[in-house]
Amino acid sequence: MSTQIEFEQVIHRGCGLDVHQKTIVSTVSGIDVATETRTFGTFTSQIEELKVWLNSLSITHIAMESTGVYWKPVYNILEEDFKIILVNARHIKHVPGHKTDKKDSEWIAKLLLSGLLKGSFVPAEWIRELRDLCRYKRKLIAQRVAQRNRVHKILEDANIKLASVASDIFGVTGTLIIDALIQKQEDAEYLANLAKGSLRKKMADLKLSLQGRLTEHHRFMLSTLRDSMDSISSQIGDIEARIETYAVEVQQEVELLQTIPGVGKETAINMLAESGIDMEVFPDHKHLASWAGVSPGNNESAGKKKSTRITHGNKYLKTALVEAAWAASHTKDTYLSRKYGAIAARRGSKKALIAVAHKIVIALYYILKNKEPYLEPDDTVYQQKRKQAQIKKSLERLRGLGVQVDIRPN
Repeated sequence: MSTQIEFEQVIHRGCGLDVHQKTIVSTVSGIDVATETRTFGTFTSQIEELKVWLNSLSITHIAMESTGVYWKPVYNILEEDFKIILVNARHIKHVPGHKTDKKDSEWIAKLLLSGLLKGSFVPAEWIRELRDLCRYKRKLIAQRVAQRNRVHKILEDANIKLASVASDIFGVTGTLIIDALIQKQEDAEYLANLAKGSLRKKMADLKLSLQGRLTEHHRFMLSTLRDSMDSISSQIGDIEARIETYAVEVQQEVELLQTIPGVGKETAINMLAESGIDMEVFPDHKHLASWAGVSPGNNESAGKKKSTRITHGNKYLKTALVEAAWAASHTKDTYLSRKYGAIAARRGSKKALIAVAHKIVIALYYILKNKEPYLEPDDTVYQQKRKQAQIKKSLERLRGLGVQVDIRPN
């Protein structure tokens, strides 16, 4: 005997979409709308047909799963006419039974009308474009680093020990020497004389490091890798110029975020590309911290806490926050650097970085919400308590060693 699940209806008319690479299965339902399921293709003209059909039925809300990248064109075409709720697939698992595309879309429509779906954060279109640029730039930088590592490997294979003498083989001197090697210059004396700056003090070691066995294959690989790195650097330059055109729109927010210790212009732009500038989409700073993946997890069963590991969150925003936390930990006489030092001493540097990143994301939330610069917290009371705790701990250690101490105030 089958049991029909009924929910109180909150939304008058809605549509559930089950989106795939080639098809979109849509189910409409609601007040004065007969429940009906239709299948459309994913070409632009076919999505436009879907939009016309939904408008003819006066549909106001649409819900769909965030399936790979297939939801994006559907969202872009329909977002102007409808309120779209993008849902994490894990949050709308169907009740047990036979699974079909039609049943999936019907279930999504039912949950939508009942107001049981929690939408994912989807920023404005221009923020999404900025996000694409920032993420692709990070990918290109990683590719360039990989190519540089390959150049280092080729030099080591040819027993050119340039990295043992020069701290950066891609600096001015290193670049000149690699170019000369590609041009079949093998005279160690000539190559060493290309040194600039402080490397000229290491001429003897530099000559020895450049006496290797460089074959034609090595030169071909170095030349190919150099061209690849130049091409990637050119692409990065183009993307940075494009990012600057978007950064003008958020110049105020970028300048405000730069008041946080450890946050530079590039990091600020990366943060804004992920979080957006409208903090009203997050109920409070705790939700933003959880979404960013720097909030402690909560896994409790039968009164026992099993794990407090941080959540996965947005890995790109988390990376930017941790980078800022690392920079903040090296600042002098700031609240964040003191926080890092206090936690790192007890729990290690990794946990301390996440804790500082958590502080930074809280600051980001209130800075963007209130449009106010970062203010250094007054932790005088905390510092005094910490000082007293350090004194107490030191005295206990001395007494444990059998030393009597007479404390006299200054």
